[in-house]
Amino acid sequence: MLVAAPVGPVNVLCIQRAIERGFWGGLAAGIGAMLGDGLIALFAALGVGAISGAVQYHRMAIQLLGGLVLVLFGLKLYFAKPRFSPITPESEQPETLRDFVWDIPQTFLLTITNPGAVLGLFAIFGGVSTFVEVDSYVDALTIVAAVMAGSLAWWLGLSHLIARFRHRFSVSRLQLINKVAGLLLIGFGVLLFGEVIAKRLGLLL
Repeated sequence: MLVAAPVGPVNVLCIQRAIERGFWGGLAAGIGAMLGDGLIALFAALGVGAISGAVQYHRMAIQLLGGLVLVLFGLKLYFAKPRFSPITPESEQPETLRDFVWDIPQTFLLTITNPGAVLGLFAIFGGVSTFVEVDSYVDALTIVAAVMAGSLAWWLGLSHLIARFRHRFSVSRLQLINKVAGLLLIGFGVLLFGEVIAKRLGLLL
């Protein structure tokens, strides 16, 4: 849960999806984030040293790609219209996870290109390895399963909580939420670009 809970670009998008699309929309976005966390955790668990070194070596490229993805997602979200007009839960048509399946690859892509998530998970696994022995593939997969289970539990709970109050939002408020979430994603992307530029200028100086 500590991996999934910190506020970042992926969380912003998942929360926006839950507010706009309800429990299943938020859960679909959360599943994408969980799968992304699981993939990163798998690489970290199987080879912290070698892969972490490669991640650090290509950090600027990862940041540029992550920043570009964030800006594009942010622009899309900023100009997006609310997906539906909020109505009361009693009259709402039942929806399923299948209706929002396209959100899964979107948040998965956002997670695996998010430098904060990548570097954060490698840092966590680097610390865990000092007091938890990872001597086999079973040990590694157990830790990965724990990361994914905690992430899924977080998004289940948060999506359920948000879904209970989402019907109180008006169309204009949903539009405002889209714009704020879009600006936050763009801001995260610009910060990544700015850090890369600052480092490059520092190297040149």
